[in-house]
Amino acid sequence: MVSQKVIIKNPTGLHLRPAGILCKEAMQFKCLITFSYWGNTANAKSVLSVLGACVKCGDEIELICDGEDEEAALKALVEAVESGLGE
Repeated sequence: MVSQKVIIKNPTGLHLRPAGILCKEAMQFKCLITFSYWGNTANAKSVLSVLGACVKCGDEIELICDGEDEEAALKALVEAVESGLGE
């Protein structure tokens, strides 16, 4: 299991478009990918789960990857979040 904290840079947080991009990126990997935010855990492969976390701009989330391709998944997701998830 690997994890890393990242700060959401999107001005409007994880609304539908960036949540969809995050999920699409996460679904490319076989490992279990979740993130924790304010003590709650969300499935990064589920748009509804990501939206339900209500993550805003400037919030810190911890991405957690567990499985065979965890290192590659974490690297790709951190890069996606830090690049603004398409915004």
